[in-house]
Amino acid sequence: MKAKAADFLIYDEATKTYHENPEQAVRDDVEKHYWLHVGRTILKDWRLYLMLIPMILVFLFWRYFPMYELLGCFKVSDEVLPVADQLFSGFSYFKRLLVGGDTLSLEFWRSMRNTFLLSFYGLCFGFPMPIILALFFNEIKSDIARSFYQVLTYLPKFMSTVVMTSLVTMLVKQGSLTTGMGIVSQALANLGLISREVANAGLLNNPSFFRAIYQISGIWEAAGYDSIVFFAAIIAISPTSYEAAQIDGAGKMAQLKYVVLPSILSTIVIMLITRIGSLLNIGYEKVLLLYNPNTYVTADVVSTFANRYGLMGAAKGLALAAEMMNNVVGMLLVIGANTIARKASDVSLY
Repeated sequence: MKAKAADFLIYDEATKTYHENPEQAVRDDVEKHYWLHVGRTILKDWRLYLMLIPMILVFLFWRYFPMYELLGCFKVSDEVLPVADQLFSGFSYFKRLLVGGDTLSLEFWRSMRNTFLLSFYGLCFGFPMPIILALFFNEIKSDIARSFYQVLTYLPKFMSTVVMTSLVTMLVKQGSLTTGMGIVSQALANLGLISREVANAGLLNNPSFFRAIYQISGIWEAAGYDSIVFFAAIIAISPTSYEAAQIDGAGKMAQLKYVVLPSILSTIVIMLITRIGSLLNIGYEKVLLLYNPNTYVTADVVSTFANRYGLMGAAKGLALAAEMMNNVVGMLLVIGANTIARKASDVSLY
């Protein structure tokens, strides 16, 4: 089609001439001087952009540059040659992990099952706890008492993983760190929940107790810190909403059901989507410090499997393939959870 002047200009009947639309002139000026405006904005807020540089460098060195090594999933492992120069092997590593049928393949599927179960239990029992804590904090009227209890619940998050796992080990008393029964093992034995033999052997040496210990210690460590987001959403609720509910005769539970939970529903959905996205990203440092060969059957996850065969073994390509599949499944979980949330509640990440 041939463009005409009338398509872009306005005809003035009085002067019998064409002139440019003022709104279009503004848009043209903005487009023409776009990068000039960007440069002026950067110069105006240069301090903020300077503070952004460390984060960009962290993402480059720890998130983007390591992607180059993912080529090892499709290359023949050769420590002498760079990854780009190694021979292409196709999907052989993935085939061996998925349908290999050997011991390594069985261990991989075991680690996938353990990863999913640990994450699923953490989602079922660990995700509601910060919400419950935030609701409890909201009901404490004394600011001093609330601050005291919040600090107590936040402290475990600021301990290193080594310190936290050492405390867990001391409580159950196993391995070479300490001897005898810990206070938790002794209490469970006295209550008759476990036998003396199991307590003396160490709960962390028993595969049946690893998942429970992992989840309870995870809730103790992170529930308080994770409640900050939900508590902030709760205190942002307008007091007039509570007053209207009280006028209608709503008690505490009714206010919780019809005022608090609907008001923080969007926050809960967003946090749930992000939690589902990291469903298969188990903190392998904690598992690595707590598990041992006796508990591989319930404790070995994909990250520890990759660490054992990739760093300590000679199967680097297989380890990279395992991590790749783990991350791809995590990405699909994010997309699926976001789609379901958008269709069910009109709240989503994107």
